[in-house]
Amino acid sequence: MILRIRWLGRVGYHDALALQRGLVASSSDDHLLLLEHAPVVTLGVRADPAHVLVPPASVGAELVRTDRGGDVTYHGPGQLVAYPVLHLPGKGGGGMSDTVAYVRSLEQLVIDVLGGLGVHGAERHPRHRGVWVGGAKICAIGVRLSRGRSMHGFALNVNPDLSMFDSIVPCGIAGGEVTSLAALGIGATMGEVVDAVARRGAERWGQEGSERQDSTPSPEDGDPRTLGVGACSSSAPASAAAVATPVRLRRRLARAGVAPGMGLSERKPPWLRAPVRHGPEVRSLARTMRSLELTTVCEEAGCPNLSECWSQGTATFMINGDRCTRACGFCLVDTRRPEPPPVGEAERVAEATAGMGLAHVVVTAVARDDLADGGAGAFAATIAAVRRRVPGCAVEVLVPDCRGDVDALVRIFAARPEVLNHNLETVLRLQRAVRPSASYARSLAVLARAKEAGLVTKSGLVLGMGERDDEVVGALADLAGVGVDIVTLGQYLRPTARHLPVARWVEPATFAALARAGERLGIGHVQASPLTRSSYHAKDAAESLHRRSSGTSVGP
Repeated sequence: MILRIRWLGRVGYHDALALQRGLVASSSDDHLLLLEHAPVVTLGVRADPAHVLVPPASVGAELVRTDRGGDVTYHGPGQLVAYPVLHLPGKGGGGMSDTVAYVRSLEQLVIDVLGGLGVHGAERHPRHRGVWVGGAKICAIGVRLSRGRSMHGFALNVNPDLSMFDSIVPCGIAGGEVTSLAALGIGATMGEVVDAVARRGAERWGQEGSERQDSTPSPEDGDPRTLGVGACSSSAPASAAAVATPVRLRRRLARAGVAPGMGLSERKPPWLRAPVRHGPEVRSLARTMRSLELTTVCEEAGCPNLSECWSQGTATFMINGDRCTRACGFCLVDTRRPEPPPVGEAERVAEATAGMGLAHVVVTAVARDDLADGGAGAFAATIAAVRRRVPGCAVEVLVPDCRGDVDALVRIFAARPEVLNHNLETVLRLQRAVRPSASYARSLAVLARAKEAGLVTKSGLVLGMGERDDEVVGALADLAGVGVDIVTLGQYLRPTARHLPVARWVEPATFAALARAGERLGIGHVQASPLTRSSYHAKDAAESLHRRSSGTSVGP
């Protein structure tokens, strides 16, 4: 059992909780999630609400009731939060004896970390949980154990705003003082503390091996060091792509350790030359789309498989307009100010589905952060419209993260699509460079929530933007860890000089090897090839997964 260590950067509390629950439910590995939270006051199961002294909103914090042990505490920037999601030895029933032993082990790990950072005199308290220095608490601990699995963990004060603790009775201890590494005169950066906790965690919980992946910090995080990563090689001189690539993209790539990639004129290898066949079926489908005023992601994203799919009478409908509120570095979709969502679009998609005789329809959308529900209502309406017009048609949706809005996501889940797809897009290290308005942890949380809702889940990555193969395997492990059923892997093709350069051409044999790795990790179906895209052969993938899960033979 491998220990998968992830430095996730800044993560919302609700997203982190959903991710933990997803890992507990589905993962066969152990995990150590390291992160910071935006300001949040959390109440444990036995917390006294009177220990919240002022409304958290008045100090810019959120109030959350959660299922960990302990009383009230504060999390915020400058505090390292560690969530070990472990298979614990022993009785495994979550009883007090197991909990006490586990808490003691966490305390000792933190004491050892602090000693290595130069903090002398870190110790346990005779009556309270946590780690203390000179009578002041430097690390809070609150856990939940159930069926031999752990959740929640500890929060170590590196350099937070200690005045935030004045708004609560920390851990319910009247008169208790709180301190931090910075207050003790220890100038360790967040990155150095992350390194120290990761090393100790690997020693304690990674006896069968460990692997680590890190988010690249942004300048506003206050720690510009890239943690544990190296630059990826490029097959072109530095000037080939740097001349045209926007400065903001070059800076993001440099922070992620990615060297300048290929120029836009770089000749594609033969396996990436998709045949173009604009026969009568393609022209007929195009007329249908125009007559119904519908948009396809096939056209908007410049998909190389348009001819193949359209000639077979399949297409991926894009709802909520054709303008996206995000500017991902790899995507060709229009990013001008969005217009109001089209009226009657759901019924027009249903009409096109009926006219094309589809048995499996794929619906995606631009990100609409300008809408209160992130566009969730349009997905629910489209699913319902297709079901009314074409009973028995399977509906697959490729959804944005809706900014992590649980109510919005639940609205989509409640419509019960046959497949819920949300793309991870790239490895953890490249998230800020590739899709700066999104979050690796949030995407995993979306998928975990969908799985918890009982849906078939799907995700995908685009390769060739500067990732390493071992990082792809790590991302596949994370997807498997939250129970994702189907994964697509395809080659990135740079649409214009204003987009991210291609760092490498991934060979077909590498795609095949990564597909095998994903299936060994427990993913039911991995569709991987240079020309694979999210909805490529979507019906075949869903049917293949069904055959595997039902035990039906799928060939040699």
